[in-house]
Amino acid sequence: MGAENETAVTEFILEGFSGLDQSLQLFLSLVLLLIYLTTVMGNATIIFLVCVDRRLQTPMYFFISNLSFLEIWFTSSTSIKLFVILSSGKRTISLSSCFAQCYFYSALGGTELVLLVVMSFDRYVAICQPLHYAAIMKPQLCIHLVVATWVTGITLSTYRLVLLYKLTFCGSNKIHHFFCDNSPLFKLSSSDTSLLWKIDSALSSLVILGSLCLTLAFYMGILFCILHLPAASGRKKAFTTCSSHLITLAIGYGSCIALYVCPSEDVSLETNRVVALLHTVLYPFLNPFIYSLRNKTVILALNEAIARATMQLFP
Repeated sequence: MGAENETAVTEFILEGFSGLDQSLQLFLSLVLLLIYLTTVMGNATIIFLVCVDRRLQTPMYFFISNLSFLEIWFTSSTSIKLFVILSSGKRTISLSSCFAQCYFYSALGGTELVLLVVMSFDRYVAICQPLHYAAIMKPQLCIHLVVATWVTGITLSTYRLVLLYKLTFCGSNKIHHFFCDNSPLFKLSSSDTSLLWKIDSALSSLVILGSLCLTLAFYMGILFCILHLPAASGRKKAFTTCSSHLITLAIGYGSCIALYVCPSEDVSLETNRVVALLHTVLYPFLNPFIYSLRNKTVILALNEAIARATMQLFP
């Protein structure tokens, strides 16, 4: 190996969507900025309303507000850097920043998957055990469940840092992606990554498929209960709510499975980038509208908050 190839890499170049025309990249950066700001504002609005409106201080909205908090940081972990790449062309990222981005993306994503299981359990109890809901979903249990989701997501993602620090980078420093993730880093490493591929795929599959099976199990229970509801109006309302939730779950879990459960070596980087964009940008954008901003109680609380703010500004 030559001296040039033996030089350790200290920074990477995120190529992102470098093949696109410059004007198209600028247009995409504006679209991304609009989506990002809408995502942050939508999720922040939900958190604010849950904090100030007593009608929304229930277990369901407590979990939704935690999901909103997660979504803000999850999309920020990749969208901000992508916006910089598209708008300014600054594609460099240090080795430590790259590893940190990979870890936070994984930890926040894993925490969200576990939280979705908790939310499906909450809906299962509310629909299938309505008389016992208040006794089961006590505030202490809700807090413990949320803490457990964070601990689980952060702990399960620690292995990614361990895998990354086992790698050596002595050749090309160009990452064919718009953020740092295990797959492109494994492809770029000069180390033997065959075992690391298998470990990463096995652990990712365990987290994704395990949470998916639990979530679907609770929704199957919900579906069974809905079919036995005596009132047609009640069945219609429950079906409408669950169907919208299942749409977002399909997008979230579908993209996760495509990225991490399928053998990563068989997935092209072009496909990886498109699916990752769907997962990191579109999915967090949809969640506030699916879970909260279509709800009449949330809309009423929002209108009242706007009215109070308007009266204070223009007495």
